[in-house]
Formats: sequence, structure tokens, C-alpha cells
Amino acid sequence: MLTRIWARAPARFRLGLALRLTGGTVECRRRYPAAERKKFYQNVSISQGEGGIFEINLDRRKLKTPQGKLFTVPNEALAIAVATEWESQGDVLQHFTMHLTNLCNTALDNPTQRTKEHLIRSALKFLDTDTVCYRVEEPPGLAELQKNEWDPAVEWIENRYNVAIGSSTNILGPNIPKETKETFEQHLSSYNSWALMGLEYVIHQLKSIVLSLNLIDRNFGVEKAVLLSRLEEQYQIEFWGNVEWAHDYDLYELRSRTAAGALFVHLCSESSTMKHKLLQD
Repeated sequence: MLTRIWARAPARFRLGLALRLTGGTVECRRRYPAAERKKFYQNVSISQGEGGIFEINLDRRKLKTPQGKLFTVPNEALAIAVATEWESQGDVLQHFTMHLTNLCNTALDNPTQRTKEHLIRSALKFLDTDTVCYRVEEPPGLAELQKNEWDPAVEWIENRYNVAIGSSTNILGPNIPKETKETFEQHLSSYNSWALMGLEYVIHQLKSIVLSLNLIDRNFGVEKAVLLSRLEEQYQIEFWGNVEWAHDYDLYELRSRTAAGALFVHLCSESSTMKHKLLQD
């Protein structure tokens, strides 16, 4: 009976608690997150498998994905980058810091069974809600800042791809021409599925396909891309002040994720020579 009563209790009362019925009494214990996993290996190495793919070895164990598949990557440069993430771990594994590993896991397991066409459509959706295309009229200081900082990024993409994007202060945003979407669709089709996953990851971080392509095409670097994606927030910080421990952490995390995504795109799509050069840089 006690068990039935507990099951009917609102979720907010049961959240984080564990119920154990012992005899005629109820023992209620708070659930804690699973213990962090301690580092279980000493050495990290890479090896080339069949078909030219590369594997990651943790001591004598082969790294596997969350779904139990053998962790393999298409080239040596990406393998070295992933191995570096594992080699850099301290006494406790912090999986949330291993962005390249997580991207590879997503590409290998593909839990939602997304095709290349799905990835392209997902990226193109950001054109209609692109951060840099939505402008404000008030306050004047922010409006001017958006014009001065975002217009060059938009114009660079328009010139590079021979498209029209524009901007708008209307809540509905600009009307992106059909020809522009077709041009970007053709461009994105030139990427393989792994690179597209990396590009989509970057787009999600920056909330902008315009800024993401500026970054991937090397018009500017990660710090500027992140700064432009947070322009309104940065304006508010300068006006109201900075909560150092919160804003700084968010900034560094965003830079880290964006840099990893951009590197992943290049390592999955560039020539072997360029991959090694990117790792050295």
C-alpha cells in the first residue's frame, strides 16, 4: 500500500529520492549523481585498423562508443586529437571536456539515425532565425554596435557565396531569398556527414550559420565568432556589470565547444597535409 501511495505522489515530491520498503517501514533516501569515474588507464595510443581507419587504445583496451561500437575515426589527425583529449585527463575523467570524443561518438552511434540530408536541412533552418539577421532599434547604442560588428560578417558571406541575406528589425526577421538557400544547400552538400555534424554543432553554439561559415572559412577566429554571437549579452554586461564566476565560465565553455566543432569540421574534410598543419597550430 505504501508503495502505491508513493507511486501516486507528484513527481516533484519524488524527484531525487529513493524509496525502499523494509518490513512495515519506509526508508527514504536521497539519490545522488553516479560517482565520477576515476581514470582507469595510464597510456593512450592510436593504431591503424582495417580499411585505413584509426582506433584509440587505452592501455591495451580499445576505446568504444556509448553503444558499444568500436571507436574508429577516418584519419590519423583526428585520432591524434581525440587521443590528446584522453591523455589530458586528470585523476577523474571529465567527459564534458572531451568535445571531439563526444562528436565522434555521435557520428559513430548516430542515435537518431540522421542522414546527410537531415543534417543539411537542420543547418539551413538557422538561416531564418540567424542571430546576426535580427536587429534592434532601441537602445541606439546596441543598434549601432550590431550594425558596426555584424554587417561586415554578413557582407563577407554575401560576397563569398554571391548571395543576399540582409537583416531586419521586424520580429519575423528578414525574408531570405530562395536562391540563397539553394546556394547554401549546394555548398553544404560538399561536406561529408561527419563534417556536417561538426558544422551543425558550431551553428548551435553560435546560433548563426553566417558566423559559423565566417569561422569555418577562416575569415575570423573563434574568439571573434563567440564575441559576435554574444554581442547583446556583452552590451548588457558593459552596461550592468559582469558576474565574473558565471559570465566568464559561460564564455570559456562556449569558446571551447566552438573551437572543438570548427577543428572537427576541418579534420573531417581537409586534406591530410592540412589536418596535420591544423594540429600543429
